[in-house]
Amino acid sequence: MRLEPAPPLPPRARLRWTVVRSLVARLRPATILELGCGLGAVGVRLARTATYVAAEPDARSYSVAKPRIAAAGGEVIHGDHTAVPDGRRFDLVAAFEVLEHIEHDAEVLAQWLPLVKPDGHVLLSVPADPRLFGPHDALVGHYRRYTAEDLRRLLTDAGAVDVQVRHYGWPLAYLLEHVRNGAARRREGTAADTAAERTAGSGRFLQPRSAVLGHAIRVAVMPFGVLQRLRPGTGPGLIALARIPGPATGG
Repeated sequence: MRLEPAPPLPPRARLRWTVVRSLVARLRPATILELGCGLGAVGVRLARTATYVAAEPDARSYSVAKPRIAAAGGEVIHGDHTAVPDGRRFDLVAAFEVLEHIEHDAEVLAQWLPLVKPDGHVLLSVPADPRLFGPHDALVGHYRRYTAEDLRRLLTDAGAVDVQVRHYGWPLAYLLEHVRNGAARRREGTAADTAAERTAGSGRFLQPRSAVLGHAIRVAVMPFGVLQRLRPGTGPGLIALARIPGPATGG
């Protein structure tokens, strides 16, 4: 059976996906929960590797993601993590570019981790370097950017272990930051009033719509996906992988 092409990824998400794909292939989870799947472009790809469930609170993004992911064999729930049915736990819980949109990030992260099976994993991506906070961050409802140590401490304090944090995106994503900030400046007068409203539209901002453009992005970004491996300590994005330990057993 021939698979339909996956929805296109914008350049920065394409750089991130090269890292995420290798981590997921290494973990080989049987079940995946993605929190905040946006339009579902990454979700389609993940749904082809495991039993996949997503939660997406924005109604417009959910309406696009649901049929896309259903066609790949996955499921999308309209809501945030609290909409996941009680008792469901997953080998891998992922959230890409979500945590920075949450005012009380430590509190919500602590609510995510019980969704992970014992000895399962959590996989996060967030924008890096508070010094880079700019017009795009404000436009799409970011509360913050993180240092690697910030993210490591957040996960450790929540009870995660074996925390691994790396940067991604060097050098191309620095140029992409400049482009996104320029686009955001041109839209400053049309920004939504509240952080929640800006967050709701963030997953749709600067998303490629056509398969032709998606293919061009994939070809153009491919060498930079390889190049970023040379500088895992540098880049405007962070990816963290951590294990959620099972209950301790007595000796």
